[in-house]
Amino acid sequence: MTSAILSYLKSRQLAVKLCSFSSHTSAPNPDLDKIIGIGLDDLKTTRMARSKELVPGIGRFSRSQVYAKRGLFKGLKKSTAPASEAKPETIEKAIGGEKNGGKRLVPTSKAPRFYPAEDVPKPKKSRKSPKAPSLRPSITPGTVLILLAGRYRGKRVVFLKQLASGLLLVTGPYKVNGVPLRRVNQAYVIATSTKVDISDVKLDAKFDDSYFAKSSTKSSSSAEEEFFEDGKPKAKQPIPESKAADQKAVDAAILASIKKTDNLSKYLKASWGLSKGQFPHQLIF
Repeated sequence: MTSAILSYLKSRQLAVKLCSFSSHTSAPNPDLDKIIGIGLDDLKTTRMARSKELVPGIGRFSRSQVYAKRGLFKGLKKSTAPASEAKPETIEKAIGGEKNGGKRLVPTSKAPRFYPAEDVPKPKKSRKSPKAPSLRPSITPGTVLILLAGRYRGKRVVFLKQLASGLLLVTGPYKVNGVPLRRVNQAYVIATSTKVDISDVKLDAKFDDSYFAKSSTKSSSSAEEEFFEDGKPKAKQPIPESKAADQKAVDAAILASIKKTDNLSKYLKASWGLSKGQFPHQLIF
């Protein structure tokens, strides 16, 4: 109510006259206070804005001038309050009466009596841990698979084992069709009825998902060099000698088993594809 009356008096330019009138009078005029609804003492103690509005929305001083007048450049005074001791959640109080037990734990802070009308949904914590998918019964160690996606799609590979992530460890062998040791998803392979004996293949524990992780080494070339080399093919990184030795060791036993079967090497080397009028669900692999 007071602020509304003050704004009305400011618009009519009566506040200045009332203040000047009060400076010449020795005592307040109660009749005038009843008419206006507020006393002249209230007008004296009322704090006015530093920048008066010339017109609605435009002040007398600019934003930087008000900033300087208020002294905001000095910064706010920060006082470090003393650390208060944490209050216990419950307090043990003595309760009168023979049947009340004598003592009772009473919470220090009362629970709210009212709750919001709309419940705020909270995300449900999942207690499920990711598990590797089960292997299809048609895929067993030594089964020849047909890759349906990726860089080597259409190639036939030999399945070795399933890794902890659920991916399949396969090999070409590399000397036959150029497919190295790699991981593939069983959703993108076709299991054939052809089997290769891999009982002599020794798969160490090092052949896991971390074996195929890429190195996080950053190139030493600057951004300027990369800009001027735009369009040029990037230099191929050499294959580590340790991985090349692992590839030869795994393929050696598989190649010896392949040579025992006629035309098996040609079968693995040939790429697979569908001709016109052929449908995969009608084929027997």
